[in-house]
Amino acid sequence: MSSRDLVLGRVRRALADTDKDDTPYEQAMSRAYLQRHGDRTVEETVDLLAENLTDYRAIVHRSDAEHLPAVLARLLTARDAHRVAVPPGLPSGWLSGVEQVPDRAESTPHDLDRVDSVVTGCAVAIAETGTIVLDGSPDQGRRRITLVPDHHICVVRVPGQVVSSVPEALERLDPARPLTWISGPSATSDIELDRVEGVHGPRTLEVVLVSEE
Repeated sequence: MSSRDLVLGRVRRALADTDKDDTPYEQAMSRAYLQRHGDRTVEETVDLLAENLTDYRAIVHRSDAEHLPAVLARLLTARDAHRVAVPPGLPSGWLSGVEQVPDRAESTPHDLDRVDSVVTGCAVAIAETGTIVLDGSPDQGRRRITLVPDHHICVVRVPGQVVSSVPEALERLDPARPLTWISGPSATSDIELDRVEGVHGPRTLEVVLVSEE
């Protein structure tokens, strides 16, 4: 008898004297989760997002729509970024003065590694966890363009793309899309907790919170 058979046999014996319940699982299990923790204003929610992003070592900037191109130009200049990967739906007025490298299916990892930075939008940003979520929409492009370049600038529209909690974010997201959840720059730690950044994604994540009002 295999270990699997032994385990399943014990489970069957443990359940032998229990009543059978044919209630569907989604009805039998309560899903009365809290949608959010606490009652925050819009401003407090955005401030919490900025605080948690910073805690994860992302660099947070604030702007309005009018000054966004200037902010992006300043951030790229500070990185000496000349070749910038752009998704197909990135607003045309956001970038100028740099070589824009389109997101192409035929681009190889070597091609993307030669890019200095990538600029994208996002699908949603979660305040309680300091997470931005990409879903492959036209202003975000393929997942790989945000994983190979060493520097990622993500633009978050405030307050329209900011939610308080993960359950609120899930209501906005399509599970059939390629979702990428990002909490700070790429990082990992070994058994001694020595943090190494840039292992499986950008070493530097900058988030620009752009006021829509």
